[in-house]
Amino acid sequence: MNKRLIKTSKFLSLVLRHKPGTIGLVLDEQGWASVEELITAAGKHGRELSRELIREVVATSDKQRFALSEDGSRIRANQGHSVKVDLGLEPVTPPEVLFHGTATRFLPSIQAHGLKPSGRHHVHLSGDVETAVKVGSRHGKPIVLRVAAARMHAEGAPFYVSENGVWLTDHVQPAFFAIVSTDA
Repeated sequence: MNKRLIKTSKFLSLVLRHKPGTIGLVLDEQGWASVEELITAAGKHGRELSRELIREVVATSDKQRFALSEDGSRIRANQGHSVKVDLGLEPVTPPEVLFHGTATRFLPSIQAHGLKPSGRHHVHLSGDVETAVKVGSRHGKPIVLRVAAARMHAEGAPFYVSENGVWLTDHVQPAFFAIVSTDA
C-alpha cells in the first residue's frame, strides 16, 4: 500500500472508528456513514477524498478494516470502534484456541487484570500466531498469548467474528491465556 493509501486509511480509521465528529460526520447505529457525506465533510476539513480513493483503500487494505455497502453508497469500519455502534454481529462458537498479540511492556498489567478492550468495544483476537505477532509488533517488542477460546465459550463468554475475520470477545481473564512466545 502506498503512502497516500496508508494516510487515507489512517484518516478513515480516525473518523469511522473513533472521532467522526472531528469532521462533522455522523455514523448510524451500525457504524455506517454515507460515502458522499464523508467526502464532503473531509473536504471541508482539508482532506481530499474521492469514491475511487475510498474504494481503493477498502480493496487493498491488508487488514480489511473497512467495508462498503453492496451499492457502494455507505462505508463503515469492521471493528475497533471506541464510539458506540452495534455492528450486528451474532455470537458464534470460536475455535479451540485463538491468539492475542501485544507488547511485552503490557504483560504485567495483562497478567494481573486480563485482556480488556482498552477503550474499544471488544478484545481483538486472531486465528494464528503470525497475525498476533504483527499486531504485537505495532506496539513494541511483541509477545503472543494463546487464549483458551473454546473453554471460555463453554463457560459463557460470547465470541463474535468481524467481517474481516478478527475474533472479538468482551474480556479474557488471566486463567484463560498463556504466553506462546516472546520472540519476534
